[in-house]
Amino acid sequence: MASSDQGTPDAALIEETARRVVAEYPPGSTPVAELMGAWYDAGLEWVYFPRGLGGLGAPRSLQPVANRVLLEAGGPEPRTVATIGYGIIAGTICKYADPEFAARLLRPLATGEERWCQLFSEPGAGSDLAGLATRAVGDGDDWVVSGQKVWNSLAHLARWGVLLARTDPDVPKHKGLTYFIIDMTAPGVDVRPLRQLTGRAQFNEVFLDGVRIPDSQRLGEVGSGWFVANSTLADERTSLGERVNARSSGAIADALRLWAEHPENHSSALRERLARLWVRAETHRLTADRGRVRAATGSTGPESAITKLVGSELSQAVYEYCIELLGPEGTLIDTYSPAAPDDESGPAGIQRKYLRSRATTLEGGTSEIMRNIIGERVLKLPQELRNDKNIPWRDVPRS
Repeated sequence: MASSDQGTPDAALIEETARRVVAEYPPGSTPVAELMGAWYDAGLEWVYFPRGLGGLGAPRSLQPVANRVLLEAGGPEPRTVATIGYGIIAGTICKYADPEFAARLLRPLATGEERWCQLFSEPGAGSDLAGLATRAVGDGDDWVVSGQKVWNSLAHLARWGVLLARTDPDVPKHKGLTYFIIDMTAPGVDVRPLRQLTGRAQFNEVFLDGVRIPDSQRLGEVGSGWFVANSTLADERTSLGERVNARSSGAIADALRLWAEHPENHSSALRERLARLWVRAETHRLTADRGRVRAATGSTGPESAITKLVGSELSQAVYEYCIELLGPEGTLIDTYSPAAPDDESGPAGIQRKYLRSRATTLEGGTSEIMRNIIGERVLKLPQELRNDKNIPWRDVPRS
């Protein structure tokens, strides 16, 4: 389905195009992959991407116009189809991959036919991403990669991953990194699930043993991986912050529902805490709206760390409150067993969300790192003292 070539699309054109897609491909009777393929071809997946790459070259602020039409017609939220790929990785591909390679990757990403994961964190680097040790050594037109990654969401389901590896150990740590697209089915890739407190296994550790990556799957220049990765990380923080869509939605909705369902557990102290949490949730929603306005200009700056920090700590506080409101009922439910119920609305679901929320201040950058970003890049405070600045990575002491 061709989109209009008449200048920059406006809201009316985007809505008209979206309605035409859902009329031709009714969400209720069209397979999701086929529907989202048509959505991508019409330029509605990311309206702010270039034409031919799932976009229309429109302002980012118009994306909700397209998504609203899809949701009202009974279609899925695009980010739930593409999960990690939609909001975290697609922007980096669009920005750094050549158009032909980007088109090859983005359409099956959008349809959900090819899932993605992110291979950044390592056991020995902790929150110091630039200190990673996974090595990529040039060999003709390929790179040979060996190392270990950890806390890789959905890596066990992924067809592709984005990988940050060290290509030059003789320069300071931030300068010797390169960014790659890795085929998760390639020989030498070993994915091992990590079971969480919830009993589920969404995260993984990934071992790389002599994995060959064509140089054509490198994004950005050799040695510029830190800058490319920061594009991905900024999109990740923005994506995490954008998940608050309506007043009293998300985690706070669970707290409000439990309050209504359990009047026998009411107290003045719990009532006051709920009111304070609701105010924090509303502040987070409004802050996320400000971030979306900024993102609409095409800039996902360090301010995205604010919504990520506030949202992750708020989630923990809300579910701690929910467990306390449930009383003994909240502590006597089996969520770890594989046979535990998957009902997300009942007490077991609340307990599972409470346990899962422990990861929110770690994933996407720890709260400590977010505070550093806000302090140094937003408030322009002096940087933390570093004893490894301007020292070749191979000479930096490591435990």
